[in-house]
Amino acid sequence: MPVLSDAQWNELKGVLDVVRSGEGRRFQDERRTIEAVIWRQRNGARWRAVPAELGPWWRAAQLHIRWSRKGLWARLFEALRDQGRPELCEVFLDGTSVRAQAKAAGAKGGRGETRSGARAAASARKPARSATRSAGRSLSRCCPARGTS
Repeated sequence: MPVLSDAQWNELKGVLDVVRSGEGRRFQDERRTIEAVIWRQRNGARWRAVPAELGPWWRAAQLHIRWSRKGLWARLFEALRDQGRPELCEVFLDGTSVRAQAKAAGAKGGRGETRSGARAAASARKPARSATRSAGRSLSRCCPARGTS
């Protein structure tokens, strides 16, 4: 399951080697791991959803987190931008690829109209009378025939 063509990978690898410039150690399956990060970012999926053919999901997640903290992704993007890549259409984000918080579901924010305590208590719903209340009483009151056993 190739995410990048060989030409794209060679271009990215060349820029990546310049940006990393001896930072960190080389790791095995570098291409597969970077392709897993790209696959995850393109699809907006969870890390655990990364296909097995792209390697262990946790390796891609660790790489992404580590490189984000070091600013390597930003430097890589700047180097590609200086070379005229990537095109704007390749990095444009729309609303379908950005996750929102659960609170962003459309509920009205802020303080609503507040009612006074007396007014709220007066209009509060009263509990309905339970049909099972009479069950606790003696059976002679509601069913005289049954009460005398």
